[in-house]
Amino acid sequence: MVSIVFAVLAGLCWGIGEVFTKSVLHTREIGPITAIAVRSTVALPVMWGVWAALVAGRKMEPVKFWLADSGTLLKLALGSGLIAGAGGMLFFYLALSFGEVSRIKPIAFSLAPAIAVMLGVLFLSESFDWRKGVGVALIVGGVIVLATSKSGNETASPKEADAVLEESSIG
Repeated sequence: MVSIVFAVLAGLCWGIGEVFTKSVLHTREIGPITAIAVRSTVALPVMWGVWAALVAGRKMEPVKFWLADSGTLLKLALGSGLIAGAGGMLFFYLALSFGEVSRIKPIAFSLAPAIAVMLGVLFLSESFDWRKGVGVALIVGGVIVLATSKSGNETASPKEADAVLEESSIG
């Protein structure tokens, strides 16, 4: 039950936070890359503070994580840091800057669990039954419905999208 409460709280935080983010991006005063940088900058000290408090109280966290196996650290850096952290946020914020939060958020945040179920079964030997199959099918069906529905509120044309990407590029 604790895991469900935390998952619901995460969903609430992300849902509320992304509406704020979309509102900020809509002003065109701040671009998606700046939004990610600010999000990360604000989140980092909070996360390290929580980590330090948990380590000091000997709750949940190993004290010397940097002594973990090199394969474990590589998976953490590449999977969590680069792919999920940087890549996921980059593509999500770019999508959010061009589309409606009511379409982008459900697509991004429903594909993630569907992919996680499939990869968990394939690579982590997690169980798979008809309920998970039906759940993944419903998720994918919902994504198809959202992705193919007509939207009168896209916030950027392909030309504008190219301009935003060009402005965001380094160099």
